[in-house]
Amino acid sequence: MGVTCASIRLTDDDWMAEALNLARASAACGEVPVGAIVVHDGRIVGRGGNAPIAANDPTAHAEIAALREAAAALRNYRLPGCAMYVTLEPCAMCVGAVMHARLARLVFGARDPKTGACGSIVDLAAEPRLNHHTQVTGGVAAEACGALLTQFFAARRSRTPDA
Repeated sequence: MGVTCASIRLTDDDWMAEALNLARASAACGEVPVGAIVVHDGRIVGRGGNAPIAANDPTAHAEIAALREAAAALRNYRLPGCAMYVTLEPCAMCVGAVMHARLARLVFGARDPKTGACGSIVDLAAEPRLNHHTQVTGGVAAEACGALLTQFFAARRSRTPDA
């Protein structure tokens, strides 16, 4: 008797590996390497990579792209029962979008000490005055996610001539 696809349960690390692939693709395009996926019922319904430079759009974060694709795929601006996996702790804009979409869960890799809004700078998901609360898990594949960012910025600094 063979194993069916329905019996395979992917772990947070498995899903984060998918988000890391999108982050690498963003880096290859010269964007800060952040990738995000939205998962519903064991399948990816939304994907996004950072693209604010290419799009000339400050809202073109990986999370926003993944939410837009998931909402279109599920034909609903609300995404209950969905989980987002993102390689970097989301900023305030992205956490706000996650909460407005009513995602059940947000899983991120590396912490962002400069703009992270899931505990590093502020913790919007834990704000009791807000009407929706998404379960947040941080630190999944944090080493791999952080290393990708570190390598990207080190390479960028080495290409920049000293002023």
